[in-house]
This record gives sequence, structure tokens and C-alpha cells, in this order.
Amino acid sequence: MLDLTDEAIQYSIKKVEETGNSDIRVGLQGGGCNGFEYIIKWAEAINPEDHILDYGKFQVIIDSLSLEYLEEAKLDFVNEGLNSYYKIINPKETASCGCGVSVSF
Repeated sequence: MLDLTDEAIQYSIKKVEETGNSDIRVGLQGGGCNGFEYIIKWAEAINPEDHILDYGKFQVIIDSLSLEYLEEAKLDFVNEGLNSYYKIINPKETASCGCGVSVSF
């Protein structure tokens, strides 16, 4: 199952309090030079086949097709210089592009 680091949990709680949105969608979509791109965004809807991870103040929503690819992954929140962002650390990746946007399995 997808794990969240303490940093990702703290940041998510902060954003929930700021925006009022409480459902974060994490998944994969086709695209990029390696075949897949991670998506991390506010969920607009929860579908019956979605898997829900409840963190109390927020939920992480994963679609059923992405679930198998994210089973051993970890969602982190990193600060690098002036940039801060969610980052998925996934041992199932076999390759990623130089810019870090697309991955393959």
C-alpha cells in the first residue's frame, strides 16, 4: 500500500486547512517519454472502484488501475532550493526520464 512520509502528511494537513479540499488523488496516467506519469492532485470525485486511504483530516484516493503500481511506493514532500513538491519514491520503477516526469515499470 502507498505510504506517506511525515513530511507529506504534515504538508497535506496544512493544504487541507488552507483550501478546504480533503481528497488527494494519486495515480498514474499514460504519457511522457517512458510511458507513465504520476498524477497528484485534488480529487474532484470518488469513484466506486477507487481505493481510499484515510488519514483523518484528509484522504488519499487511488484508482484501481494505479493501485498495483503504487503498492510499495512512498509519497514524500520535499523542499529543494526554492522548489517544494510531492515526490513518489517507487521501487517498482524500472526507468525514469531525465526531467523526472515520466516513468516505466
